[in-house]
Order: sequence, then structure tokens, then C-alpha cells
Amino acid sequence: MTDKRGITSEDLFRITWVSDPTISTYHGHLAYISKQVNEKQDGYSTHIRLLQPDTMEDISFTAGEQDQSPAWSPDGTKLAFIRKIKDKPQVWLMPALGGEAIPVTSLLQGVSQFEWSPDGKEMLLRAQVNPNEDPENDSEAAAKDGQEDKKSKQKAIVIDRIRYKTDAGGLWNGKRSHLFLYNLETKQVESLTSGDYDIGDYAWSPDGQHIAFLSKIAEEQETQHDLDLKSTNDLFVMDRQGKHVHKLTDSSMGVYAFTFSPDGKKIAFHGSDRSYHNATQARLYTIPVEGGQVTCLSPMVDRPLGHYAVSDMRSHLKTTGPVYSKDGAVLYSLISKDGSVQLASFAVDGSGMEMLTEGAREVYQFALLDSDTFILASADPLHPGELYRYRLSSREMTPLTRCNDELWDEVELSTPETFTFTASDGEEIQGWIMKPIGLNEGQKVPTVLEVHGGPHMMYANTFMHEFQLLASRGYAVVYCNPRGGHGYGQLFVNTVRGDYGGRDYLDVMELMDYAIKAYDFIDDTRLGVTGGSYGGFMTNWIVGHTNRFKAAVTQRSISNWISFYGVSDIGFHFTEDQIGGNPWNHLELLWKHSPIAYVEQVETPLLILHGEQDLRCPIEQAEQLFIALKRLGKETRFVRFPNSNHELSRGGHPGLRIQRLEQIAGWFDTHL
Repeated sequence: MTDKRGITSEDLFRITWVSDPTISTYHGHLAYISKQVNEKQDGYSTHIRLLQPDTMEDISFTAGEQDQSPAWSPDGTKLAFIRKIKDKPQVWLMPALGGEAIPVTSLLQGVSQFEWSPDGKEMLLRAQVNPNEDPENDSEAAAKDGQEDKKSKQKAIVIDRIRYKTDAGGLWNGKRSHLFLYNLETKQVESLTSGDYDIGDYAWSPDGQHIAFLSKIAEEQETQHDLDLKSTNDLFVMDRQGKHVHKLTDSSMGVYAFTFSPDGKKIAFHGSDRSYHNATQARLYTIPVEGGQVTCLSPMVDRPLGHYAVSDMRSHLKTTGPVYSKDGAVLYSLISKDGSVQLASFAVDGSGMEMLTEGAREVYQFALLDSDTFILASADPLHPGELYRYRLSSREMTPLTRCNDELWDEVELSTPETFTFTASDGEEIQGWIMKPIGLNEGQKVPTVLEVHGGPHMMYANTFMHEFQLLASRGYAVVYCNPRGGHGYGQLFVNTVRGDYGGRDYLDVMELMDYAIKAYDFIDDTRLGVTGGSYGGFMTNWIVGHTNRFKAAVTQRSISNWISFYGVSDIGFHFTEDQIGGNPWNHLELLWKHSPIAYVEQVETPLLILHGEQDLRCPIEQAEQLFIALKRLGKETRFVRFPNSNHELSRGGHPGLRIQRLEQIAGWFDTHL
């Protein structure tokens, strides 16, 4: 017996999340972000801590409410970071030995990203500007905006582009993200890019003479239709004055995170050749800085490079891209493989790859300390994430932080057990089961099937608060990575395209068949199902095609592909890619794959949860499903979460996250 208690939804208020490790070249100190729910429980606080890996001394370094993106100066004597003041993030600077933080920038729209120049004398900034204004004269733009606001409190929104909203950003504000050069001595800001396009990631060359960046820039007479439907972008290189811009890639690829080689002659990047459209696995590529042949360094690896794990612990976290070894002979990269995210190395000469970490874990960030040592930010099924020192020579991982030990000393957690089963078509499927806390011999318990979103993501060996809460409330939790999920090969992830509700549905049904036979504590008369986003689609599909579940909870779901096409921020291209058509040419096809088409067959009590500001799966998807069920006299309930977008479950208002968890558990308590 144990005197520990089960985890509660309110324990979210006590969890600490760590991220963004960065190492000083001056004294070896490790700066990282510590994030918690703030004292008012109406948001989150992020501040920077300093850790000395040798002595394990760990101290609070900054005291801002919203400090993030720490970056040491090249000489390691100063730490720059972004601090948000009145919703405008600016770059601040602090001495390595402590002292007062001072603001560095004061851009009108704030700074979204920055990077030190190699000599430490300048910073490269990314900030939003209005393309119709002089990008270097923000004061005039501010004055003009102020005058217009005085003339009219209400302003019509004119839209002439197909991508006019995003779930994270809302309606497009008419501004573009561009690069600026800030001189730390003269405090002058110089515009480097301008025009009707956005700058994505960027980086300095090692000698500081060139800047590479990602963007989608229209050439010649490309139409808006062509430009926006291509899920591609390009890699560019320009001189540090922004005068000469050279396009390296040919617009056929999706290019993700990238980095310069130590000698500055090549750029390595994660990218997709789009051979399987939206389901294409990311590979590792290199290209000469002066342009030329793109070389794939991972043709032998049938797994996606990068991070594709699903968790309710992190939202919009920037995971680490490829990193060169100090001598440039090796590239290090995250890889999503068989339900874990690991660190792997790739020989630059193409001679092969090596898995560096192993076991049940989710590595989400890493930093290279020296030729033998990494700092890893890693989670596992019993920890939301901690920092570790990892030595290549010994394969030894040493924990550097233990941020949640006080809470974990109080609560008993359920350890997921992984298994594989053979689907009816012969494919091996990985699944997990979590036993309820306090399970007694011979006891039969209600069981909840969880279905992940994406669908091109994966459940992983990581911490899930929702799953642990259900286990603490007496439920077994079963989940798997059905066809369409990442981590098991290109054909595996591509299978779902054009077949939503087909092989993927069979996989999760056969998962339940297997689990019921393999685990005698599952009460097959008390089964529940839930999922969010694509998992919400699948929940809707399941209750329209079987009555084996006695309760269901659908979250931020898709119910109607016909309307989804025009209302989602990704609807027009996602629907064509995943389902295979559009409403004017393929109405019957879209309706065939829409769960609402089968609403008359629903007998399972269905709880519908949805954020009112969700633009990825807009709330009208929930509204029409709810009205149809009510009109037909079905048992249903609709819960709307105000001021919440698609990220509610993993980054939304803390109080609403608690309410969401209680709604899920409460519905299953009532019906199971």
C-alpha cells in the first residue's frame, strides 16, 4: 500500500516546465526557461534560471513575468532574452554575473526573434512591419495608425489573400515579418528585408558576412492561388547588408529548421520533398551555400527527422533543428521513432547514422556542450520534462533539474505499458495501456480509448496529464498510433490520406479487441472514447459507426468536411490533400467522410468540447454536430470555452484547462 494520492486536475497549477537550454562559452553556466502557472492562475509565468552543471547550483536569474528565448553573447559575458511588456516583446540584456536587466530594442510591433552576430556587436531581429509603410520609420506608422484610430473606432477588414487567418494569430493584421540589424554600440536599427512576404527562421553564417533565411517569395507572375496552395518555401542567402539575395532551393520542397556548417560552406536542414504531400516524412539535407545540388543524408532512415510527439504539456514550443558537431563531421538531429523522440547522429559524408539515446523518452530540445556532452530537455511517461547531461562516450544521462519532485512525492502515477498487436492486414501497431491507480486483483474497470490528433503526429513515451487523471479516477486508458501517425515509416503515415474513417478506424477498433483479450481487468461493457482535433474527428466517426462505447467526449473536432474547407485556417489545402477534393467538384466525397453524415446512427452519449476562438477546427464544426444530435433527440452536451483556440488542452487558460479535464472525467463518471 502507498500513502500517495492520485493526481488531480488542479495539480496543473503546481507543475513546472523547463525548456530552452543554452550554454555560456565563458563560464559554462546553463541558462534555461522555467515556466509555471502564475499566482493569479490566469496565465503563465516564464523566467530564466542559471544552472552550473558541475556544482548543480541552480538559481533564479531573471524576475520578469514573461521572459523567454535566452541567448548568450558569443563571449559568454552577457545574456540576451525577450521580455514581454504590455504585450510587446523586446530584447533585454543582462550581465552574466547578474545585475539589472536593461531593454535593448523598442520596435513598434516588438521583436519575435533575435540572434547575436558572431562578433557580438550586432543582433539580427525579426519583427512585424506594415509593407505599405517605410519599414525603418515605425514612428510615422504609429502616428498614422493613431490618427486613423481617432477618426474611426470601427474599421472594416479588407481581405484579398487566401491565407488570412491562423489559429495562433487570429485574423491577419496586414503586417509582414522582416529582418532588421541592430547595432549594440550605435543603437541604430537597419532594415535588411522588405516586401509582401514573411521571413521565417534565419541564421548568421559563422563569419558574420552572410545571413540565411526561409521565406516564400513570389517570382514572375505566380498567382495568389498557386502561391498559397504550395506548401513549400525556400532557403535564401544574402550578404549582411541585405543587398544581394540568392535563392538556394527551387520551390519544390518544404524547408524547416536549418543551420550553417562550422566552416560556413554548407547549410543543413530538415525538409520534405513533398512526394507524399502533407504526409511526407522530413529528412536531413545539405546544400552548398553558393547553391547547387541538394544532398539527402538520411535516405536509409524510414522515420521522420524532428519532433512529432503529442503531449498536453507543451504548446508552440520550438524544438531543436539539426546541429553540427564542432568539427563539422557529424550532424545531430531529433528523430521520431516507434513512439519515442530520440537523438541521432548522421555522418556528413553520408556513411550512415547512429541512434544516440534510447528507451522510453521524448527528447524535445538539446544543446551541444562539447564533443562528448549534450544538454537534453527530455520528458518520459512519469515526468513532464527535465534537463539532463548526456555523455556520448558512456551513454550516461545525469539529471540536472528535478523541478517537480515535491509534487511527485505526493502523487501516485500510472506507468504506461507498451505492446504491439497485428492488425487484420498484417501491419504491426504499437499501443499502450495504463492501469487505474489502486487496481485490485480480479477487479473489472471502465476503460477509455484515447485517439491522438494530427493525424500526422504520434502518441509517445511522454507525460500526459489527462491520461494520468483518468487513471487516478479509476479508469484504464488505452491508446495507440493508428495508420496516419508518424514514427513507423512513410507508407504507414500516408495510409490515412484519402481514407479517413477507413483503415485508421479499423486500427483503433482492433486495438480495443486486442486490449480486451489481453487485459482481463477491462470491463468491455463500460468503454469510453475521446480525442481532440483529428482525434475528435475519429471520436465522431466512431460513435456514428458502432455502439460499443457507452460514452464519448469529442474535443476541438471535425464533423463536416464540406464546411471545414472554407472556415478552417488550413481547410482549403488540408481537405484537398487529406480527403481528396473540394466542395464544388467533390461534394459527395467530402460528405462520405464527414461524421455528421452518420449522425442518425449515433446512440452513444456524446459530450462536445470546443474553444470559441479555434480557427484550426472552428467552433461551427461543434455547433452543427450538437444541433443535429439535439434535433434527433440524442443525448449530448455542448461546452464552449471562451477566448480559447486549438491549443486549449496544452497551452490555454489554466483555469479553463482544469474545467476541460473535469468535464471529461465527469462525463465518464456519469456514464461509465
